[in-house]
Amino acid sequence: MTGILRFPPRLLFCAVFLTLALGHASHAQLAAPIDKAVFKPKFIKQQLLKTARWQLAHPKHALTDWTNGAFYSGVFAAYQATRSKLLLDSLMAMGERTQWRPDKRYDHADDIVICQTYLNLYRLKKDRRMIEPTIEVVEKLRTEPGPEVQAHGITWWWCDALFMGPPVLVKLGLIENRPQYLTLSDTLYQQTYRRLYNPQEHLFARDAAYLWNEAGEGRKESNGQRIFWSRGNGWVMGGLVQVLQELPPTHPNRPFYVKLFKEMSARLVQLQQPDGLWRASLLDPAAYPGGEASGSGFDCYAMAWGINQGLLDQATYLPAVQKAWVALNNCVSPEGRVGWVQPIGADPRRDFSADSWEVYGTGAFLLAGSEVIKLKP
Repeated sequence: MTGILRFPPRLLFCAVFLTLALGHASHAQLAAPIDKAVFKPKFIKQQLLKTARWQLAHPKHALTDWTNGAFYSGVFAAYQATRSKLLLDSLMAMGERTQWRPDKRYDHADDIVICQTYLNLYRLKKDRRMIEPTIEVVEKLRTEPGPEVQAHGITWWWCDALFMGPPVLVKLGLIENRPQYLTLSDTLYQQTYRRLYNPQEHLFARDAAYLWNEAGEGRKESNGQRIFWSRGNGWVMGGLVQVLQELPPTHPNRPFYVKLFKEMSARLVQLQQPDGLWRASLLDPAAYPGGEASGSGFDCYAMAWGINQGLLDQATYLPAVQKAWVALNNCVSPEGRVGWVQPIGADPRRDFSADSWEVYGTGAFLLAGSEVIKLKP
């Protein structure tokens, strides 16, 4: 529980974890208060810059790694919210260091997620060097079935891929006026949806290993429920935002994504815990005491965006977003580290604390703040 006492006493989020560990009081009794100060644009900008600076000063992975793809997506959103020259310079420096290239596997969504940032920067700078490698890898994906299909039957076989891949294909298709890339994205997305989406729970299994057979046999949580991973569904929610904010209103498949976004939002808002965060396992929260910041950050981001776009009812979702943003800010240490982030994995875990951080956790926080700042009081 390192670092808990460093937070201001009026912010009670971390007390939730201590009290739960001791077995006292209910979640409701310890719900984080709504502190209006954390919604002021000045404060949000300060938090975005502080957390981005800390993460930039503490690199952990190769720049083209999927973890950094998620982080730099957040950095770009934070730049849009703050217009910070430091953030823009950092983004450009990253692109120059990678020579605007994705990672090695052309057919693995993790290895192209960094291209989201290249495409975003291209729209600012109009330098073809920034997108030529992305065009090359997407064209190869479109024309050459790769090892992922051979191994799994579909290309995007895990739900995280719906954050990593579709925004790249959709952005590039619109930038280059190549509708075939939007068609490819739709095709691959539908394959993943049909395999992993549970129409009763309105949640995604992480991959086929977490599906149940017709007899109801499969991996279960301690309470007998199916395993639905918080960050996995957070990835999907974040990816839906990035697709929907690109697709024109007249795009024939836009209604599918809108419907999916609303269905998942309605389910996730039910699963938010009173302290403002979601647990690592969505359907067995009691077995995972302590909120998880990366999945919660993506959910906060998506719901705030949905409110801002008029897709989600403000009366229903604004309280959830407010609680989430308060709680997320209590995961930020005084120096700017976003803690309570579950380590890299494929399922719910318990091995994290206030000191646990990963670059995608910061990315999710930055995305969340970039939309919360737009909320109307």
